Amino acid sequence: IRCRRHAQVDMDRNLRPQNHLLSALPDEEHARLAPLLEKVPGTHGEIIARPGRAIDHAYFPMSGMISVVALMSDGLGAEVATVGNEGMIGLPIFLGSFSTPFHLMWQLSGDALRIRADDLLSVAAPPTRLASVLTTYSQAFFVQTAQNVACNGLHAVHQRAARWLLSTHDRAEGDAFRLTHEFLAFMLGVTRQSASLAVADFARRGLIAYQRGHMHILDRARLEAASCECYGIVRAEFERLLGLGRG
Repeated sequence: IRCRRHAQVDMDRNLRPQNHLLSALPDEEHARLAPLLEKVPGTHGEIIARPGRAIDHAYFPMSGMISVVALMSDGLGAEVATVGNEGMIGLPIFLGSFSTPFHLMWQLSGDALRIRADDLLSVAAPPTRLASVLTTYSQAFFVQTAQNVACNGLHAVHQRAARWLLSTHDRAEGDAFRLTHEFLAFMLGVTRQSASLAVADFARRGLIAYQRGHMHILDRARLEAASCECYGIVRAEFERLLGLGRG
């Protein structure tokens, strides 16, 4: 396994708990993996992979959130799934593919540990613990995407908006994060008016405060009550499979 001059992760154990998948690895596997990891920043709106192009790297977020977005030829789109420090972006690599039909973009700014695709395959081959962890995570990620499909088809916009805000709040560093009505509408695959009505309703009821592109969660318990059951289903499945909670 070759070491890279720009990889400064080495054996800094403080980085491991920041990503739950990496924190599950035994010391000997982390010792093999660490020299191949590079800490990189991600900024809101930054695209790290596009449809039809090779996925060169996998990302283990330590903070922030990355969205998997389906974008249509007419410019409309919707979020398929989200990944924070509970997971990894780059599952197609592990599953034997090196491309995706989706856009992968940073939604909440943060940091990630990045690894080249070929290096990931070299250290994630069975029977390693990393292979087992990524296999289990693949199942959890599939549940999230499948539940999102059901949610988008069956539930009202305000319920879906509440679910989305809860999932984002899970990954935000605190109760406030950057968000515009346009971006929320894009993520939900609805009109800006529909997203704005949901935000206005939540603000009127004291669940959130919103001003000039900044969202502040005020009453998480009531926001959970306003959400559909999909948030709890996905959270419970991640807890069951990976021992952690998220939406």
